[in-house]
Amino acid sequence: MTQAMWESSVARIGKDAVELFEGGIFILFAEPVPDALAEVSLVHHGPSREFAPIEAGDELCIGETCLAIEEVGSRANENFRVLGHIVVYLNIGDGEILPGAVKATGPVPVPAVGDRIVIHRKEV
Repeated sequence: MTQAMWESSVARIGKDAVELFEGGIFILFAEPVPDALAEVSLVHHGPSREFAPIEAGDELCIGETCLAIEEVGSRANENFRVLGHIVVYLNIGDGEILPGAVKATGPVPVPAVGDRIVIHRKEV
């Protein structure tokens, strides 16, 4: 059983973001976002519920594709709470992540405008 702890929806996809997606990097930013950052980002409408910190073991779903969060950088939750911003590194193995990032595993999502973005916490 899982519980949705954060959700939003895709507002727009930057023209250079698709190339990053193919490389397993997803940059999420909440509106409003500066144009230069929007070009490489999956821009979302902002959260529809109160912020709850992301933890290893949570699940990030973009549309119908869900990813297992394995590691959360030391600044990721603060950036996500304040700016709606995180960088998701997908399937990087043992590679290190930046403080504002999360590491996840799973199939590569193909986001579309209007897709829901949901973070689920697995209930024990």
